[in-house]
Amino acid sequence: MNRTPVNESKGTILFFSHGGGPLPILGEPSHQAMVTFMEQLAGNMRIPELILVISAHWEEKQATVIGAPAPTMLYDYYGFPEEAYRITYPAPGAPEPAAQIVDLLAGRGMNCRMDTKRGFDHGLFIPLKLMYPAADIPAIQLSLVQGLVPDVHLKMGQTLQPLLQHNILVIGSGFSFHNMQEFSWDGSNPKDTANNLFQDWLVETCTTPLSSGERRERLVHWTQAPSARYCHPREEHLLPLHVCAGIAGDSRRATTIFDDYILGKRAVAFQWQ
Repeated sequence: MNRTPVNESKGTILFFSHGGGPLPILGEPSHQAMVTFMEQLAGNMRIPELILVISAHWEEKQATVIGAPAPTMLYDYYGFPEEAYRITYPAPGAPEPAAQIVDLLAGRGMNCRMDTKRGFDHGLFIPLKLMYPAADIPAIQLSLVQGLVPDVHLKMGQTLQPLLQHNILVIGSGFSFHNMQEFSWDGSNPKDTANNLFQDWLVETCTTPLSSGERRERLVHWTQAPSARYCHPREEHLLPLHVCAGIAGDSRRATTIFDDYILGKRAVAFQWQ
């Protein structure tokens, strides 16, 4: 990564919902709004030199970074048609920047390591296949930390703020609604007041001019938000947002770049710049 002055930020940060397994690539109708959004998203940003993805589908005892020069595919879903297991995304890895990320985390006392064997999971290859189908931009994946403590993931993001000195795209790949029992698999978008309450809270928390302390408190105590546990019975699909918010820091406020339906549930996406 080419160095730039500390006060010149070149990085871009996104959090978005990556959909249900391989369904966005397989043409499932209720993903159409998401697919259109992602296919157009890259055209609205500068072309990054490196992509870092924090995926909801990878948890480790310590923060772990994929460091393989050519990561394989990890089809971490089951029960789909055969074509779902033939999806490829041969983006190169980035061992040297991956090592720099490990150094950043270790320098702030975080337990971390590099994994040179794990492949890209669908939290990375599904959205990137839609955004950058040529698969020609080096990509790195960063795990969540087991225990799923919000403050740990905010601090992880804060530690990674120096990455924004580079032309990097940071993606929190999760889902702003992730209650598997409540998705609408019939293609309808039924009214869901509980979901709307949480999505509205999330938009307010990320995009309005709150003090840094208040925003942090809201994210740390996100379970106090309206309908929080209805929308996230387990928080792994929300915590990539916490890493993104930590990286963004106090000087950046998010804008809402997607507010539509996926699998019959309202979902939102944010960009910090």
